[in-house]
Amino acid sequence: MGNIVAIVGRPNVGKSTFFNRLIEKRQAIMDNMPGVTRDRHYGYAEWCGKFFTVIDTGGYVVGSEDKFESAIRDQVKLAIDEASAVIFMVDCRDGLTGFDKDFANILRASKKSIFIAANKADTPDKTLLATEFYEMGLDAEIFPISAENGSGTGELLDELIKTFPEEGIEDPNAGIPKISILGRPNVGKSSFLNALLGTERCIVTDEAGTTRDAIHSHYKMFGKEYILIDTAGIRKKGKVKEDIEFYSVLRSLRTLEESDVVIVVIDAERGMESQDVNIISLAHRQGKGMVIMVNKWDLVQKDSKTADKFKKDILDKLAPIDYIPIMFVSVLEKQRIFQVMEKAVQVFENKTKKIATSKLNDAMLPEILHYPPPATKGKHIQIKYVTQVNARFPSFAFFCNLPQYIHESYERFLENKIREKFDFDGVPVRLIFRKK
Repeated sequence: MGNIVAIVGRPNVGKSTFFNRLIEKRQAIMDNMPGVTRDRHYGYAEWCGKFFTVIDTGGYVVGSEDKFESAIRDQVKLAIDEASAVIFMVDCRDGLTGFDKDFANILRASKKSIFIAANKADTPDKTLLATEFYEMGLDAEIFPISAENGSGTGELLDELIKTFPEEGIEDPNAGIPKISILGRPNVGKSSFLNALLGTERCIVTDEAGTTRDAIHSHYKMFGKEYILIDTAGIRKKGKVKEDIEFYSVLRSLRTLEESDVVIVVIDAERGMESQDVNIISLAHRQGKGMVIMVNKWDLVQKDSKTADKFKKDILDKLAPIDYIPIMFVSVLEKQRIFQVMEKAVQVFENKTKKIATSKLNDAMLPEILHYPPPATKGKHIQIKYVTQVNARFPSFAFFCNLPQYIHESYERFLENKIREKFDFDGVPVRLIFRKK
């Protein structure tokens, strides 16, 4: 099973604060309002040379007014099933509650190694109150801690790592390509991820903003492993009302920076909107591979020209960006969802493709000879050779006598020829002109 630890408990006891402390990043969103965390959220931690996976979960509660209550409980149960050890977090300030007792019965049936973290034990008086939680009758030691300032966490972790069957891996995700799913709220990003994985990895509702944190999942295709990342919906800054949504959007944008390929999901009924253009432009500037996925295509009345018109409208709004494949999908009907993943994998391969210098020159120099750069101020420009340079995305250096006189239109001509010869579908291409 590996070294996997689930942090569980009722809402607002400090689970996400403790999760962030263990992984040493502000990855999970923290807020005083209960119910902020909804989906399972993974991170990686180390203590005394032992590496382990940490799962943050939503607050387990029964009979609340939260419409996500049932779905959150399902996510918590999945995390417990997956874990080799469980940290049951309670609150010293509030003391033992009925929710804690009910949840203790759930854990008692799990047969997992359990550690009770009595959080918010910031003072000696609060630490003494932790003994109250023995009343739950769990076969588990109680550790008074403060997730906020770190006191007491060392003792808990010392005992926790004794249960691990192995040393663990420092970062199981290192070197695995990351494919993120971005778009505006309520376009079907979480439904798409769940359909691909065949499991309820993310909570899905009709309410915009259901997903808050970036949710990482492992996915295998063509014998290779990829990390799929579902993100919170990104909408215009002026429409972001709550702090929680503000931080959700920040995490989505940070996910974009970390991704290799981005699947931008668009609602077919609403079409390409300004925020979609902003997301794609940002991904273009950061050199990301991209696929545009038009979801809810089953809801659109169609004729033989509908897809072509839709595609033309997208390209007109994105101009001059015209290299991104556009796919029409219905996640609900599971139409073409796996073709989207196949295309995303192909885009990743295009992004990491290396072209030999000899092959590049054999293809490009005859084209340059046939259509040379236009003379400027009576000076003839001669391109001697071209080579691919090491960069985050395909970049090519053209060596010539007068690089400063290369026109933008001619640069576009060269880019089109490179794309035509070597298939860089879905990825930006950068040309650099250097003096020879």
